[in-house]
Parts: sequence; C-alpha cells; structure tokens
Amino acid sequence: MTTPIPPARRPAWFIAGTDTGVGKTFVTCALLHALRQRGLRAVGMKPVASGTDAAGDNEDVSALADASNVDAPRALRNPYCFRAAIAPHIAAADQGVSVELPRIVDAFGELRALADATLVEGVGGFLVPLGDEIDAAQLAVALDLPVILVVGMRLGCINHALLSYEAITGRGLPVVGWVANRIDPDMPRVEENLATLARLLPAPLLGVVEHGVTPACAGAGLRLPD
Repeated sequence: MTTPIPPARRPAWFIAGTDTGVGKTFVTCALLHALRQRGLRAVGMKPVASGTDAAGDNEDVSALADASNVDAPRALRNPYCFRAAIAPHIAAADQGVSVELPRIVDAFGELRALADATLVEGVGGFLVPLGDEIDAAQLAVALDLPVILVVGMRLGCINHALLSYEAITGRGLPVVGWVANRIDPDMPRVEENLATLARLLPAPLLGVVEHGVTPACAGAGLRLPD
C-alpha cells in the first residue's frame, strides 16, 4: 500500500509576475492543467484579488477554479476579495479591511491538504503593497514556497525579470523556474529577448506560452519544476 504524502510535503509553488498584466492567472491555469495531465489533483489559490462583477465574482478566482480539479471552498481559495479593480491596498482600505497573513497561511494549509499539488498566485508584481505594512513579498515569505516567475514578453521584460528575480531570491526564496508568456504577439526580436533571459536568469525555462492558445494547450507544452 502506498503511504499518503503528508500535506506539508505535497508540492506547492508561488506564482509571481514581473508586473501586473503579464498573464499570471493564465500561466497558473496552464500549470494547473499540466499537473492534471500528469494525473494529479491540482488546486489554485488566489489569496488576494481585486475587482468583482455584479454577482461578486472575481475573474481570476473563477478562472483558477475552472482550471482546478479539486472542489474546495472559496474561503480557502480566495480569503480576500475586494470590489474595486484597483491596487489591493487601496481597495482594502476603502472597505475597511486589513489583509492578515495568518488567515492566508491557515487557508493555504487547509487547501494544500485537499490536493496533490497547489499553486498560489500572487497579485500584481512581487512587491505590490497589500496594506500599510505588508506587501506581496511578505506573503510569499510567510507561505515559504518555491517561486515560479511569469515573464510577460514585451518591451522592458528583461529588466523587470532581473529585478523580480533579485527581489525574490533576496528574501531567501528559490526561483525554481520561469515561464515566458507572449502577451505581445507583435514584440520585435522576441527570440533574441528569450535567449538573453535564458542566459541571465539563473533558473530553468519551463516553457514559452504562445499568444492566443488555451490554458489546457499551453499546459501541455510546459514542464514542471524538478
């Protein structure tokens, strides 16, 4: 009989982005499909989200739920969701809410116990404030997870990627891989930019997500960290 893996040892990663709008949610969904395609029960978590529709749903949270194959309570998948589609620390202040790391860490622990693998998507760039004295980097440190960096392939991506890498590793977290997401299909000299990133980022390239594909299709072309 196979011995079950304790929840604390089940694979989990923090998905960070080089900036807002680089496709963190899309790549997280693709990675969830990659895990599912390997026969694993995979779940996505968005600890902090901003922007809801009339029904109170957030687009990113819904996308992660659709890409997951684990039925988990929303309170675990998304502990904090703010109405306005603005910077999360401003949205939280408008609603009189303080983002508390212990609440997120506890929710993550419960969620991790329900799945074989868990992906936690950050919000905005790695240093985005979540309150007056807390930011997304502190959240990643509190969760103590290896990081997968999403690089949006557009002009300026090399600088953003290198700065993000330094910010992540400077806080003691390993970057176990990066994904190039072609958010600008008309980006000139994309292959040269990819080659430069591969040379300068001391982490393995997990795959290139082409513009216009589905998350399931993108997932089939991604490899998971060792």
